Amino acid sequence: MDWLTIALLLFFGLVFLAAEVIFIPGTTVVGLVGFGLLAAGIWLGYRDLGTPAGHFVLAGSLVGAGALVYWGLRPKNLNRMALTQVNHGRVHDVRHPDVQPGTVGRTLSALRPAGTALFQDDRREVTTRGEFVPAGSEVRVLGIEQNRIVVEQLA
Repeated sequence: MDWLTIALLLFFGLVFLAAEVIFIPGTTVVGLVGFGLLAAGIWLGYRDLGTPAGHFVLAGSLVGAGALVYWGLRPKNLNRMALTQVNHGRVHDVRHPDVQPGTVGRTLSALRPAGTALFQDDRREVTTRGEFVPAGSEVRVLGIEQNRIVVEQLA
């Protein structure tokens, strides 16, 4: 092995390690391949170039990997890739219904036993206890059972 092969192993090992630290979160195959390439380059440096050159290759790899980890994990660089905005939106929580028992509305479709009713300006899917209610009828909310609005026809 000549020095060019060892240098390429170390270079690509550092490139894979940089991709792991900077772009790919967690420990993945890319980081393991990078570590393997670095280990192979260091081992070949000791075997083919001798102990003093092997020490130099080891020290250079440690400094390069340490610099990549330091540069990649700085808060300034992490904030560029991390989601830092807070979502203040909310969804309608069905545990706190906006149609209370006793509310009166009008059916928009026939309830057989399920259909659509209008309460003030809000369209809601409603059900009856099994009876048929024609469209346009006045209905009253009996309660909310298992996320369903149960209504009855007003006489």
